[in-house]
This record gives sequence, structure tokens and C-alpha cells, in this order.
Amino acid sequence: MSALKPSLAHRAEAKLVRGLVRLLSLLPPEAASRLGGAVAVVIGPLLPVTRKVGDANLRLAMPELSPDARKQILHQVWRNLGQTISELVCLGALREVSADSREPGYVLEGWDEHVAPRLVPGQPALFFTGHTGNWEVMPLIAATKNVNFGFMYRAPSNRLVDELLGQLRRDGYASPVRMFAKGAAGARGAYAHVRNGGVLGFLVDQKLDTGLTVPFFGKPAMTMDALASFALRLRCPVFPIHVKRLGPARLHVVCEPPLILPESTDTLALTAEVNRIVEGWVREAPGDWLWLHQRWPRGTV
Repeated sequence: MSALKPSLAHRAEAKLVRGLVRLLSLLPPEAASRLGGAVAVVIGPLLPVTRKVGDANLRLAMPELSPDARKQILHQVWRNLGQTISELVCLGALREVSADSREPGYVLEGWDEHVAPRLVPGQPALFFTGHTGNWEVMPLIAATKNVNFGFMYRAPSNRLVDELLGQLRRDGYASPVRMFAKGAAGARGAYAHVRNGGVLGFLVDQKLDTGLTVPFFGKPAMTMDALASFALRLRCPVFPIHVKRLGPARLHVVCEPPLILPESTDTLALTAEVNRIVEGWVREAPGDWLWLHQRWPRGTV
């Protein structure tokens, strides 16, 4: 059966996205990132999701913050989101730079110390990060390091936009990267990739309807268990990758030491450790994290 024809709304949305991509592609990376952040910080705070989800999440997770502090963080969240989306257009222009450089790109810390010695060609490994800084840079770095990399992602409901974003990612990476849409078929493909000696990346900080209930900021949060399940089944290295934002089109990527896996098949304990690590990243720079998704069950107190 052929795919359903895109709706008029989806076609209009895709046309708008294509126009934005063309505009941003005419700008240098820093200017494109700065423009995206400036637009997002004007429009985003006016949207209902800012109050109903973003501010509610902050009050739940960090009740010690004042209303003004929460407002400032949410402005930073929107600026970071606008910058991250805009930087997707110029991924191919982002390169590794030195710590004292002012050029667009990313400072890479810990790769040679923690990751490279433990990556064996043809042997599985797992990376994980959260929606901090620019999470799109993790596959880019893996590609530039000639790693056989794949990652799982949540596909937009608009198939045309999904295809456009997929093409932007493919154009931006230095070598082929496998992309697995979340769902049963994607999970099977992702597991086959890593089981056959590939490296797989996860974004671990979104609420799932299935998974494990694990504390996050001291509150129960439904959390994906695929990372822990894969790691304990394959007994492979698991690397935390923390992406921090330094400015428009400028990032600091910290590759942390691999996790120590429990001897048992206790996915709950390993998933809790992953949440603990991500929570530390968020507390370090709350404006870098995407507070705009429904991370905790409604009504959590």
C-alpha cells in the first residue's frame, strides 16, 4: 500500500521549513545560530508550553528557584533550542576547535582519554546524552572519528519534515550514520546494528509510555530501559557525553569515563545511574536543558 498523501497542513509546514533552511543556509554558522536563538527567545516564552510544561517542570524539579529565576532559565532554554535548530542547517561547518578558539565549532574533551582507548573496531559500544546544549553534535563527532555510528530518534509526525531533517543530518555528517526512528522496527534495527559491532547513541531524557519508573530530580519518571538492556546484554562500554553551550555555534563536548556495569542484569540500577548523571548535567546549567517536554507524569508532587 502506498504511503498516505501528506495533508495540506503538513505540506504547508514543510514549505515553511524549507524556506527557513534556505535562509539560514545563506548565513555563516554563528549568524544563523544567533538569528535562530533571537527569534526563539521572542516567540517561545509567549507559547502555552512555556508555562504549562516548562515552568511547571522547573517548579517540580527545582522548587528553590524564584519566579524570576525560572523565567530567566526558560528564556535561555528557548534561545538554546533556536540555536540548536538553526545549527542543524550548518552541521557540516562545525569542526573541532581548540579551547581558546573563537571560531564556530566544538571543543572536544575526554575523547582521547576515555573513549578512544576503549573503542574496538567491530565491537559494540553505547553513547548517551540528553537534550542539553546541542545534542545533534554527538553523531557528527562520531562520524569525524570514523566510528560506525547509529542513533535512535523520535521522528516528527510530518513525514515531509522528517525527510528534510534526515537529509540535513546526512549532509552534515562526514561519513554515513545510521538513523533509527523510535518504535518497534527502529529498536530491532538499532539492536542489530550494535550487536553486529556498531556504536549506538541514545537520548535518554524524554518521558516514555513504556520503560522503567526511576527517580529524576527525586521524582518518579518513566525512563527508557533500552540503553541499560543493551549494555547488560552485550557487556559493552557505555559512554556519557555531555554537551555544553558556549555561545552561538560554539559548544563544549565532554566525554566522561565509561560507566561501571553491575555484575547482575539489574536494568533498574543502571537506568537510575544514567538519570543521576543527566540530572547532574542539568543542575550544572539548567538553561541548557529542554524543560519543554512532559518529563514527569501529570499531577506529580
